[in-house]
Amino acid sequence: MTEYMYQLEAYDYDLPPERIAQFPTPQRDQSRLLVLESDIPTPTHRCFSDIVDYLRDTDLLVVNTTKVFPARLLGIKETGGKVELFLLHLPTSLPGSNPASDWTEATATALIKSSKRPKVGSLLHFGKHLQARVDGLTGDGKAEVTLRYSTQGARTLEALLQDYGQVPLPPYINRMQGDDSADDRLRYQTRYARQTGSVAAPTAGLHFSDALLKRIRDKGVQIATIVLHVGYGTFSPVRTEDIREHRIHREWVEISRETAEQINRTKAGGGRIWAVGTTTARTLEFAATPCGEVQSVTGECGLYIYPGFTFRVIDNLITNFHLPKSSLLFLVSALAGRERILAAYQEAIDRNYRFFSYGDAMAIMTRD
Repeated sequence: MTEYMYQLEAYDYDLPPERIAQFPTPQRDQSRLLVLESDIPTPTHRCFSDIVDYLRDTDLLVVNTTKVFPARLLGIKETGGKVELFLLHLPTSLPGSNPASDWTEATATALIKSSKRPKVGSLLHFGKHLQARVDGLTGDGKAEVTLRYSTQGARTLEALLQDYGQVPLPPYINRMQGDDSADDRLRYQTRYARQTGSVAAPTAGLHFSDALLKRIRDKGVQIATIVLHVGYGTFSPVRTEDIREHRIHREWVEISRETAEQINRTKAGGGRIWAVGTTTARTLEFAATPCGEVQSVTGECGLYIYPGFTFRVIDNLITNFHLPKSSLLFLVSALAGRERILAAYQEAIDRNYRFFSYGDAMAIMTRD
């Protein structure tokens, strides 16, 4: 492998702005699908619902059941100025709240955006029942905050965030501030989302409709679940010229014993493991032993996958198209090869595919 493979510029490509999807397709499973098969040199172009044609009844489809919460809060400072608070993780409730009080507290790390940064100790107001105290500020724009929320009517913090928060759409979706629609509440969430904790959707899963999932199950394909709570770091740019020096963000993952056993049985029986999304791929490879056996895990995943990495678990990957010079582009390049991925991306651009979170999909098959 040449040294150029480790240079950030080797993962750049030109993407016309109009190719960045601003809204989802009218139907989840009617997005386009570019298929890269190991024994076919050129991509095949299909509809996403055709993915069922590539699945066998001996295969295992592994999905990430994390659920996105409304992490963006728009409010006002004590001075009256506007402020935006972007929660970087689901707030952690503090124990020992006063039972005589209707208010409960939770802590979080957040990004604060305003014309002038609020002072430590100041309060930010987001509605009658929700406010935040700024406990500390860092030089990278982050803040430690304590959320105070009213529990009147047995309201939970998650319910209040649904009332006051906004869908944390990615920064490349260029809409007016506050222009998350009711449709985004549904469409920027997979149909199988269960465990709340992500600030970004595992976007490969957005293409699966209930009807398509039923067709897959009816074919005899098993579906297993893992959890990786996607953090804001997924949007963080790579700033090192040598990609090996990049420090990957850490994210909380969980693989149950049942899922680990299901994966290991499938592999032992000769079946293929399909990972839905880079989050799933990263989780499975993180949990793998050197011989490729998947173990049950709970904790933070800091696995960084770039060309030269040896995949031990997944055979095939369903994913979206990723940003230039991004760690996710490194991951798919490690699986399929940098030159082949960039050639496929160029063909997708030439054929007017839609890119990024609300865009079209790709299936990378290393085992046909």
